[in-house]
Amino acid sequence: MEKVADIGRDIGEYIKQQRSNAKISLRQLSKLAGVSNPYLSQIERGVRKPSAEILQQIAKGLRISAEALYVQAGILDLPTGGPVGDAIRAAEELSERQKQVLLDIYESFRRENAASKDTHTRSEQHDHPQD
Repeated sequence: MEKVADIGRDIGEYIKQQRSNAKISLRQLSKLAGVSNPYLSQIERGVRKPSAEILQQIAKGLRISAEALYVQAGILDLPTGGPVGDAIRAAEELSERQKQVLLDIYESFRRENAASKDTHTRSEQHDHPQD
């Protein structure tokens, strides 16, 4: 049971830090996320553990990815991305928002290239059918 309390506190501190970095008041985030002010305050203080849906609303309000909050809350495992993703996450000179934008762009390039490679491989198989 203690681990759940730690996760609640950790995610609350993380949300508060992100809100502070974005220079958004608790009341502003409450409006942007569509979450009541008292409930958001309880989340930030670690009194309440938010659901995945509430985290998604808060992420939208903070303009960060929901995945970043899910990882922080222990809902998702830390995403892979190899050494590039690790380097971005470790870059102390970047804000969490900047890191997430870079990771999102990097992942979109990886998906795009994987899809392109798949398409190219399939077309080669059609051009050179096996006998």
